[in-house]
Amino acid sequence: MKTGLAGVLQGTLCLFAVGMGAAQAADMIALRYVDQDPGDPPYLTRILVTPDFMRMDGGEDDGDFFLLDRRKRQGINVTRANKLALVFTPGVVPPKRAGWNARLDTQPAARGTRRFSLTVNGVACSTGIAAQAAAPDAARAMAEMKTLLAAMQYRVWSDSPRELQHDCDLANQVWESGSTLELGLPLEERDFTGRTRKLESESKQPLQPELFRLPEGTASINAPS
Repeated sequence: MKTGLAGVLQGTLCLFAVGMGAAQAADMIALRYVDQDPGDPPYLTRILVTPDFMRMDGGEDDGDFFLLDRRKRQGINVTRANKLALVFTPGVVPPKRAGWNARLDTQPAARGTRRFSLTVNGVACSTGIAAQAAAPDAARAMAEMKTLLAAMQYRVWSDSPRELQHDCDLANQVWESGSTLELGLPLEERDFTGRTRKLESESKQPLQPELFRLPEGTASINAPS
């Protein structure tokens, strides 16, 4: 069941206050976000985090998923239907171009949170609310994934038709990709396209190692870096 921001924040801060912020060896962080693209129905994104891995999926253990190997700095996109794993490794991100003008503004919000706005040349690319004390390792893992994929995102941007090349994509996915995550775990986000994300729940759950392994018989191929 979806909860309001106040409920999410209260639950998150209560968990932190009783010491749940320190991960146990047999625990994993479990985040559930409700994502929505403009004009489409909302959908669930589950994020599971351990010191070694981060997994993103639609909430189903036996569905497709993206796995971040935090130690090897690899991203693996698993498609079960064709038993294929596409492996991403870090690439080279071009330097920021001359005149690049990105700005991250913050202001206090509810207790323990900050409201943020990332702008480029006066255009709001990403806005939202972040909680610094809530699941900090999950926020780090999310930033690690963005850093890993930044070169690929730049290549997709540069290969797109000019009318689809938006500076906010470069800000959100390439040159400023981890800046908002340095503020803490996102509780709410909205990007320049109108896509939204809201945190539904954050908890610690017993570790399930099998969720961080490739399905048996999966073939791996390297993605362009």
